[in-house]
Amino acid sequence: MVSYRTPLGRARGLGSAKHGASHWVSERVSAIALVPLTIWAIYGVLRLAAGDYGFAVHWVQSPLNATLAVITLAISFWHMHAGLRVVVEDYIHKTLTKTALLLLNLFICGLAGALAIFSILKVALDAGIPVGA
Repeated sequence: MVSYRTPLGRARGLGSAKHGASHWVSERVSAIALVPLTIWAIYGVLRLAAGDYGFAVHWVQSPLNATLAVITLAISFWHMHAGLRVVVEDYIHKTLTKTALLLLNLFICGLAGALAIFSILKVALDAGIPVGA
């Protein structure tokens, strides 16, 4: 069948995917949130570098520090996942490869983020009970 529509008319008929703007806003919000959190994290690392293991455990057990560490890790891994997703979607064109890489990105970012957050919570919520007791 012959189409009598102009290229512009065909492009207008496609419409938008209706999700690109929300991804863009999500990436910008996470980037903005990471600015003060990264400054806090650098301050924390400098403080921890001056102390010993006991100081580090005590520092992480502080509710404020534990909460900020978990929030920083969660937003960082979310931001990394979103950024890598955009790279894969923009530069990988084979459907199977793109799908595999997007799933791998989700799995690795999710697993690494969960392990990091679990580690912080394990130290923060430890009541000082010896292992095996």
